[in-house]
Amino acid sequence: MILRNLNDIRKSDQNVRSDGWASARMLLEQDGLGFSFHVTTLFAGAELKMHYQNHLESVFVLKGKGTIEDLGTGKTHKLKAGDLYALNDHDRHILRPETDMLTACVFNPPVTGKEVHDESGAYPAAEREPVPAD
Repeated sequence: MILRNLNDIRKSDQNVRSDGWASARMLLEQDGLGFSFHVTTLFAGAELKMHYQNHLESVFVLKGKGTIEDLGTGKTHKLKAGDLYALNDHDRHILRPETDMLTACVFNPPVTGKEVHDESGAYPAAEREPVPAD
């Protein structure tokens, strides 16, 4: 069993900050669950262009409001507390928080914990050991 406290994570090196967001990495690849779990704050006024080419992500909005623009379709969707979106097709998108938004995020494959977005808006692919053949 794994038990962790959000406030403890926020005081540790598992709390990663970048332009427009801060992410408390609660569960990571090293935990062996096959996914990672993050509590992320997106800061009001940011424009976050992202494209997770190496990960699938699901996001549940706990507090705040903003929009997400799907760059593949050109559609913009309003986000508020209680909404979930899933980037099930490595969707290129722009998040625009109107207020600080508190979110709970799941990544597959899991992140290692130190990732920040590269110039394309992605997290790099994790280097994994090859699975041995029988």
